[in-house]
Amino acid sequence: MRFLLLLIGILFMSMANALDFEISSSAFKENETIPTQYTCSGKDVSPPFSWTTASEKTQSFALICSDPDAPGGTWYHWVLYNIPATVKDMAENQLPIGSVVGKNSWGRATYNGPCPPPGKPHHYIFTLYALDTKLNLISADAETLQKNMKGHVLQSAKITGIFAR
Repeated sequence: MRFLLLLIGILFMSMANALDFEISSSAFKENETIPTQYTCSGKDVSPPFSWTTASEKTQSFALICSDPDAPGGTWYHWVLYNIPATVKDMAENQLPIGSVVGKNSWGRATYNGPCPPPGKPHHYIFTLYALDTKLNLISADAETLQKNMKGHVLQSAKITGIFAR
């Protein structure tokens, strides 16, 4: 009986840890406006992020910023992968050593912040993935990254910011 209770406890803790994986930014809160300095109307620098501890099986992280409201379909502003598993935060406009910047929808290996056409606000989704591997890719775009992450995602967390011009 004790063994069964111990096993149930371990399973519960594992499930709780998986649910606790979260990403946040000191620059904006969930569904709040992204400050101008992180957009094409400002300095266009990447915002700071931090996240909670991921699965102990994590070998690397990947981060994708997407705009599902773009007129031609989802537009990718930032593709970042092979972020070391030991990293728990990223400062404004700084990349962790060892991480790889992939190509965004402009075809550039850089962060290009929110830059919607004038009018309605767009939603910018920053999704962080905890992966059970490091990826052997060279400047991959979002589609290639997502294809190569299949079967390797341990956890994911999102934060959405809003911006309009």
